[in-house]
This record gives sequence, C-alpha cells and structure tokens, in this order.
Amino acid sequence: MNAVVVAVLVMLVLSVARVHVVLSLILGAIAGGLLGGLDMATTMKAFQTGLSNGAQIALSYALLGAFAVAIAHSGLPRTLANGVIQKINQSSGSSSYIKWSLLLAILAMSIMSQNLIPIHIAFIPLVIPPLLLVFNRIQIDRRLLACIMTFGLVTTYMWLPFGFGEIFLKQILLGNISKAGLDVSNINVFQTMTIPALGMVAGLLIAIFISYRKHRQYQSTETDMKNAQLASQPEPSHYRSIVALIAIVVSFVVQVWTDSMLLGAMFGFAVFMALGVVRWKEADNVFNDGIKMMAMIGFIMIAAQGFAEVMKETKQIQPLVEASAALFGNSKGMAAFAMLFVGLLVTMGIGSSFSTLPIIAAIYVPLCTAMGFSPEATVAIIGAAGALGDAGSPASDSTLGPTSGLNVDGQHDHIRDTVIPTFLHYNLPLMVSGWIAAMVL
Repeated sequence: MNAVVVAVLVMLVLSVARVHVVLSLILGAIAGGLLGGLDMATTMKAFQTGLSNGAQIALSYALLGAFAVAIAHSGLPRTLANGVIQKINQSSGSSSYIKWSLLLAILAMSIMSQNLIPIHIAFIPLVIPPLLLVFNRIQIDRRLLACIMTFGLVTTYMWLPFGFGEIFLKQILLGNISKAGLDVSNINVFQTMTIPALGMVAGLLIAIFISYRKHRQYQSTETDMKNAQLASQPEPSHYRSIVALIAIVVSFVVQVWTDSMLLGAMFGFAVFMALGVVRWKEADNVFNDGIKMMAMIGFIMIAAQGFAEVMKETKQIQPLVEASAALFGNSKGMAAFAMLFVGLLVTMGIGSSFSTLPIIAAIYVPLCTAMGFSPEATVAIIGAAGALGDAGSPASDSTLGPTSGLNVDGQHDHIRDTVIPTFLHYNLPLMVSGWIAAMVL
C-alpha cells in the first residue's frame, strides 16, 4: 500500500482513538517514512526539517494569545457582556425583539473574535454564562446558539483574510499550496472562498429558520442566577476599556498595512504596556498565559508540517496522484468529492482545520493539477477540505468553545447539542458548496 495513505490512516485512526494529535502525527509520519523506504534516522531528520516550516505560524499564534489575554485583562469583554445584559433587562420590547437582538449580538461577537477583537473562543466563557438566565426566560434553543457561535468562529477565518483568516488563508492555505508547486500569486483568496463560505451561510439560515426556530424549555438553576448577578456588578475601568479599543484599532491597522498578524498582535500588546493597562511587572505573566492558551494549536501545526515533510521525502506522493487520477478517470466531479470527503475525515480526527491543510496540500496540489483543475478551483478544494470537519468535530475548539459556555448549568450536551447540530448544518452544506466551487472556478 502507498506509504502516504498508510501514514494518513495511522494518524487518523490514532486521533479518533483519542491518542493525542501531536503523538498521532509523529507515529503516522514514522509509519509512512519506514514503509516508504526511509530508515528511522532519515525519517526523523525529514520530520525535524519540516518543524521549522511551522515556526512562523506558531509564533503568530503565541503573540495572538498574549494579545487576547491582554484584552481580557483590560475588562473589555466583560464590559460588552454587561452592556448586552443591561440592554436586555431594560428592554420593554417583546420576547421576539429580545431574541433577535441576542442572536445578532452573539453572531457579531463570534465574528469579531476572529479578527477585530482576536480572542477566538476566549469571549464565550465571559459572555455566555451570564446570559443563560435570559435564554431560559425566552426559551431559545441552545443548539441554535451553538450553531451561531460555530458559524462565526469557522466561516470568518475561512473567508475573510484578516486576523485568524490571515493565518488560515494566506500563511497556511496559500503558503502550503505554493510550497507544493502551484503559483497562487494572482489568486484573490477572498473571492475564491466565497462559494464554499456560502454553504456555511446556507447552513446557518437553515438552523435559524427551520431546525431550531421553535422554543425549548430549560430550568433556571442556581448557577444561572449567580452568573447573572455577577454580570450586574460594577463595570471595569472605562479607561482600561478605552485603551483596549485603541490597542485593537492599532493591531488591526498594522495587520492590514503590513499583511502580518504577528506584527499586529505585537503592536497591540505594546499599546497595553505603554498605556499602563498591562504593567511591566505583569507583562511576563500575561504573555505567558497567552502562550499557554494557544500553545496546543501551535504545537499541532508544527507537528503537521513535520508530517508533511516526511510525506514529501518518501517520494510516494506522485505515484499516489497518478493512481488516483487513473482511478477517477476523467471524472473531475468524483475527484473533487473524494478530496473533500478525505479532508472531512482528517479534520474530524485532528480537530483542527489549521493543522489539516499542511497534510493534505502536498497531496492535493499535484492531484488537482493532474485532473485539470484551475488554480482557483484547487485553492477552493483544499480550503474547503481543510475547513470541513472543524464544525462537528468533538475535539475542535469551534465546538468545545460553545459547549463551555452553554453547559455551565449542565443542560447542554456536547455531542447531542453541539457536535451533531453543527456537523449536520455546516459540514453537509460545505461539502456541496465546495464541490460546486471546484466545478465552476
């Protein structure tokens, strides 16, 4: 059997069996390297060479984590949560008005957490628990809330090339495709990923207006009441919140100007220090907390780059491409479906679309070229294949995050109420829209 196939299967099976993803990637790389004719020393040398390729991405994540902790340290997320709760409590409108205001606010916060206020899932445990009492009162189905948050977390980075999207689309997606030998210098990644992203939009609309439009009853527990009371306490310093807004604007401007999220996060963190929100004696602790928060994702992406380098070293990617092309014949439709489905399986196992792309790009680029796909279609296939499985994976932060906020009172099951709903509403439409993009671009 082809060494690349064996390596991916070993990695996937171990990940599904709950072996740590980093260890699964290492063992998969070793299995593929040895089967591909490499000895252990050569395999590990190739793996270590690949590790350096993920260093920039991991460093971007570390600085982003530090910036996110600094934002949380300023009290701005809590201020936003308090503002939403107070508006709801003061509202004399109908429950329908309150419901739609809440849904729009949560959607906006989920989207902004990926770019404008890049704290990823860190906003969820700050914002959602205090609102559970309001959700219970107007009987919002929490499965809908999970779908809304997951939509904001996933669609934003796979579509908009800012914040986390700058890392996913430019550094990882286009970067790995370029390393695999395809010229992507003239590709507008935003336009290319629009069709796949529309599949996510369709899934969100189905969740809102069809699947979870009816009321669902929950018990208002003591935990819900305590969280609501905490949110009604005095707000954090307005000065610290203003500094946080200034830091966010500076970070965003630098990121757009330099096309570097690393520099954006660094300048944003510097603003917090310069204006005294993060004091010099606190800087080490805040920075270390941010690195810890994002370290796991960084390690997984570094290991994935090592895995991809071993696969290249085996020289068995080309035979796999030729065999796959022969299997599909002239059916570009079947080839596109197969690549999307494999991407779904890999990401479901790993739990990170950011880590899937380096693994599949080295295989998919030559296969797409051999099948006659355009560069735009190739980018859409690989981008959609990488994003597939992020929503709906039990191990993904895009599902673990919503559950962490919605289940503080024990009334929201991770698998039944987050994983399954997000899998059905996002992975299936994304499979369809990704396939359409492959056919029309």
